[in-house]
Amino acid sequence: MTKNVNNPQRVAAIVVAAGASRRMSGVDKVFVQVAGKPLLAHSVHILEGTPEVNSIVLVLTSENMDRGRELAAAQGWRKVSAICAGGARRQDSVRHGLLAAAGAEWVVIHDGARPCVDVALVQRGLDAAKETGAAIAAVQVKDTIKVVNRKMDVTETPSRDRLWAVQTPQVFQAALLQRAHETVKEDVTDDASMVERIGSKVKVFQGSYENIKVTTPEDLAVVELLLQRRGAAKAGAAR
Repeated sequence: MTKNVNNPQRVAAIVVAAGASRRMSGVDKVFVQVAGKPLLAHSVHILEGTPEVNSIVLVLTSENMDRGRELAAAQGWRKVSAICAGGARRQDSVRHGLLAAAGAEWVVIHDGARPCVDVALVQRGLDAAKETGAAIAAVQVKDTIKVVNRKMDVTETPSRDRLWAVQTPQVFQAALLQRAHETVKEDVTDDASMVERIGSKVKVFQGSYENIKVTTPEDLAVVELLLQRRGAAKAGAAR
């Protein structure tokens, strides 16, 4: 039985933004302006406004540490408790974030390049994680997926009914994720894979098709529209 994720001072969010932006045509996506503020600021703003989140750790490249501190001060973020440098791999960056979030019982891992997260999505993850100690956001795939060999021949067409595209946030008991990081040394693409490899169950909760990750310059145009539409909807509701 897992413990209540809503205990005060127990939930830390780790925002991972230490990638090299290799597919961004020379643009540092973390600090590029999108819908009036740096890309990173959108997701941190949501986590700041999530009541269950008690503290936030920002994981940046060593080159961006000063910019991160300046941004945190300019935005007036109250929950940002640490800003640390990432590692060579994404999983190394998360491990550094875990060390900086020492004392937290639960951790919410989120990609800084997913600016369209919302409070309800984070809360769904925290609720889902109560069951197994690990939960990940995901959406069912819409396209037909083909498995191919090295010659680009189709070898299998799996049913879409059981295929889900994984996103962040991913929510874990901190001790469970720490154990996974201590055990799994090979490269993985997400933290849930590490938890799976040590034999623990991972729960999937409903993500959002708008919760896309900025990987290429084309993605910036998409999230700009999504965030502008969200802002317009909030402004209309406030009238």
